[in-house]
Amino acid sequence: MVVGIAGYYGYKNAGDEAILSAIIQELRRRRLTPLVLSANPGLTRAAFKAQTTHRLNPFGLLVAFRRMDTLLLGGGGLLQDRTSRRSLWYYLQIFRWARRLGAKPIVFNQSLGPLSPEGERAVARTIGEHMIIVRDRRSLEYAQSLGLRARLGADPALLLPPPPVGREPGLVVVVPRYGVPTKPLVVASYRLLKLGYDVLVLAMQPGADEETFEAFTGLPKEASGDPRRVHYLLASASYVVSARLHGLILAANAGTPYLGINYDPKVLGFLEETKAPVLPTNPDPGEIVDFITADATPDWQAVAQLKARARQSFDWVFQPSPTPANGP
Repeated sequence: MVVGIAGYYGYKNAGDEAILSAIIQELRRRRLTPLVLSANPGLTRAAFKAQTTHRLNPFGLLVAFRRMDTLLLGGGGLLQDRTSRRSLWYYLQIFRWARRLGAKPIVFNQSLGPLSPEGERAVARTIGEHMIIVRDRRSLEYAQSLGLRARLGADPALLLPPPPVGREPGLVVVVPRYGVPTKPLVVASYRLLKLGYDVLVLAMQPGADEETFEAFTGLPKEASGDPRRVHYLLASASYVVSARLHGLILAANAGTPYLGINYDPKVLGFLEETKAPVLPTNPDPGEIVDFITADATPDWQAVAQLKARARQSFDWVFQPSPTPANGP
């Protein structure tokens, strides 16, 4: 059975590549064949030893859709039009093409929104009669408000095996994001150094996040789009401060305490569900330091429940169960 996977893949974004890695892992456990729509098929093929086609090649997509039995649209935050209406149009069109060419399309472990009124209508019209699995409760409530019957899963990256690495006492990994204020993170980092902590600044999307490095003068920095390397660094930290969702998710996966910068509903949704510290987009640096020195931790039982939901989402798709359509 060939399973297509469509998302923001092949762009060297460690978070999305972590999602893809987990989906491929779970498909192979079920002896299913992944076929990835990628912006860089050669890179994806080399990294995951998977079949690929270019996400913008019409002929390649035509052949791929005819080979697929199922198309997983996701995970990630694909169904939103705040960053780009063109992006939303692309993913909805992929969904339509797959359906017309015989592949069963499924919205898989996505966050839903933000959407304009026009975007809401387009999403409801396109995906309304199909299986929808969202990764957080906020998205579930939003889907229900649009009249969509959705199930509650979780981010697949939570299913990756944690790296076998020991935690480094006093190491704080700071994950900035382009478009999110950097100054509070810089000030907090210097204060942590004065308190005896070590700080590593980690960019999770090379080519996009490095410009934030310039503000972190004198601090060690690393940029990597490899989810294995990022996972390793987050697992070795004693605390993670992240303005990227998958900085939080991979820290949670590894059992590393974390706090998040709330720049997007998907980040707030994850922090709320795991009862982790939530800071505004432009936080007080002192709050960041206070949470770290107090060793504030998420609810690890809630993290375990998210992992169980992520695993169950694969069973819903490939081993249908009588679980009610609305709710977990």
